[in-house]
Amino acid sequence: MRTDSENEMERIQKNLEQFLMEDLSKDPAYKKIESLKGNRRKTEPDIDTWGISGADSRNKIREIQQAEPVREERKTGKTAKKSNRKKQGVKSESKQKTKQKTETKNKKGKKILAICLLIAAVLGAGWYGLVSAVYGKMTYSRSEELSGEPLKSKGVYHILLIGNDSRSQDEEGRSDAMILLSISSKTKTIQMISLLRDMYVEIPGHDGNRLNAAYAFGGAELLLETVRQNLGIEVNRYIVVNFQAFANLVDAVGGVDLELSNEEVQWVNAYLNEYNMLRNMPIDTDYLDTSLSGMIHLNGPQALAYSRNRYIGTDFGRTERQRKVLSAVIKKLPLAAVTNMKELIDGLFPNLTTNLTKGECLRLSLQAGKFAVYELVQSSVPVSGTYSNASIRGMTVLQVDFEANKKYLQEQIYGE
Repeated sequence: MRTDSENEMERIQKNLEQFLMEDLSKDPAYKKIESLKGNRRKTEPDIDTWGISGADSRNKIREIQQAEPVREERKTGKTAKKSNRKKQGVKSESKQKTKQKTETKNKKGKKILAICLLIAAVLGAGWYGLVSAVYGKMTYSRSEELSGEPLKSKGVYHILLIGNDSRSQDEEGRSDAMILLSISSKTKTIQMISLLRDMYVEIPGHDGNRLNAAYAFGGAELLLETVRQNLGIEVNRYIVVNFQAFANLVDAVGGVDLELSNEEVQWVNAYLNEYNMLRNMPIDTDYLDTSLSGMIHLNGPQALAYSRNRYIGTDFGRTERQRKVLSAVIKKLPLAAVTNMKELIDGLFPNLTTNLTKGECLRLSLQAGKFAVYELVQSSVPVSGTYSNASIRGMTVLQVDFEANKKYLQEQIYGE
């Protein structure tokens, strides 16, 4: 017979175990264990065979809970590694394709560059041949004193254009016109500055005289030296143009359109008389209608006759007419160089004499496109208010304030 106390103890123990089991059943980890029971092999002990109860059961459940994140983390790590390997493969393939594209572009670029260089070489050789052929038609006059002097001074190309009154290439003549041509990359201008021949100047090695006497005494070299000494411009190159070259140049560009008064028309015909006699042509060849005035188209001989007139407006008017003709020619020159190259070369260059070297002519020709957009500016020296009329040793001359004119030239040419 069991005692009442033993029965009571057994009842209390059963109630405690029931309480613990009810408490465990509420725990998520315990539910996880219960779900795993059905999936375990029969050889594995189930929760009842572990002998877990109470606090021990809770400790076992915590271990299971802690193990779950580790397994998940390992699983995630493996997945991440696979993903990284996949990404690396994609990147590697992308880099390979990019490299191939770059190599293809480089090969194409090298081919294009080689073709461009070949074309440039051919064009360069052709241009050099053309300049050489043209240069060979001119008369080159080497000057030992000026051969080492620069073509360019303070960023400006200076060339003195000398129009002499010789009727042929072999005749020296006098300097009928002197125009300082200054091309400035700083001011983007082409200055055409007429130097009046009646200026009374100091001529090195000679007495004072008119400016055009320097050419008569010592040719273009002495004229350059006289200009440098009296006007302070470092000009060391010249081009001498005779009558025939001037007329041929105008004809090569198809003539020029200029506005003439009726009085100027009369003088054109008068100057044509002499020129026609020199050419053994009928005296009235190229005569203009004496009733004309206004805008008139002039051919080469007519433009030459118009430029030589010094009876209207004295020498100031004559030099202005010369610049008008040259300005009109320069504007038409680019088109004529394309459409009428042979006549331009054959008519002009055999009548030129210069101390420009072939290399200098080539350098200038390569920049012709740039010069074509420069502003063309005309003026003359001496400027108004800086001279007076005088008579020296029986010569009618212009007495000039050279310091004032030097200042003017510095401002006009160099922008100083």
